[in-house]
Amino acid sequence: MDLSIVIPLKNEVESLPELEAWIRRVCEGKYSYEILFIDDGSTDGSWKVIEHLKSINPAVRGIKFRRNYGKSAALHTGFEATRGNVVITMDADLQDSPDEIPDLYRLITEEGYDLISGWKQKRHDPLSKTLPTKLFNAATRGMSGIYLHDFNCGLKSYRSDVIKTIEVYGEMHRYIPVLAKWAGFTKIGEKVVEHRARKYGTTKFGWDRFINGFLDLVSISFVGKFGKRPMHLFGTLGVFSFLIGFIVLAWLTYDKLVNASWGMTERPMFYFGILALIVGSQLFLTGFLAEMVNRNSSIRNSYLIEKEV
Repeated sequence: MDLSIVIPLKNEVESLPELEAWIRRVCEGKYSYEILFIDDGSTDGSWKVIEHLKSINPAVRGIKFRRNYGKSAALHTGFEATRGNVVITMDADLQDSPDEIPDLYRLITEEGYDLISGWKQKRHDPLSKTLPTKLFNAATRGMSGIYLHDFNCGLKSYRSDVIKTIEVYGEMHRYIPVLAKWAGFTKIGEKVVEHRARKYGTTKFGWDRFINGFLDLVSISFVGKFGKRPMHLFGTLGVFSFLIGFIVLAWLTYDKLVNASWGMTERPMFYFGILALIVGSQLFLTGFLAEMVNRNSSIRNSYLIEKEV
């Protein structure tokens, strides 16, 4: 199959018929394709619309979560179900244009990119959404060394190997280019895409997503560098702290025995040395336990699916 289009959604009942018709108009007769709608716990009848679309277009597939898990969960489940050589993701709110599909497909198949990320150069969003996005993109560029203008653009295309290799969870959908780079897929490009004003429904963006995104940025920075070798971080910090505590206590002991000084336990440095010893031991044990957990880790992505078509 040439193309899989993965569309995560929640409460987009008005947009779905128009979106499916638009994608069908762009793809039919040009590609062998499938459209995967991942219903992330909608409560507005979106699933019934997906079932209806399946009845009129055999290329439509649907997966419905029993409850809301978030966009990363929807993408992960959709990625697992894809069968196309090229995978394109887009949002269901009609702000991403399906007319971009041919170019996104061509950049993967003809120009050999592993991943193409959309760049909404001209946005139709309020300042409360664009300002956090600019800050987030700047921080991610600095951390990852990947120069993309818009990491969080929902419109992306991937070679199938990419999405079958990486694991997306939490709010990690924002960092898929970073995950791809750390998995060894280095040919990552960018394409300016059209950003359309929202036609139906309301935005799902909130300040909590910005905070969660920042926390996941810290998390992915740690996982990328030390995910497979946590002892290198915790062990180093633990040994360093333990040595500081040991040196401080050894010096205080020498001072008491040789110089016959008294009141050793009344000196603040004594308690600092004890604290450094304890913290160092705990950090070392944390690294050891993290190594054990890492070697015996199980799959974290497990979601309750209510229905499939």
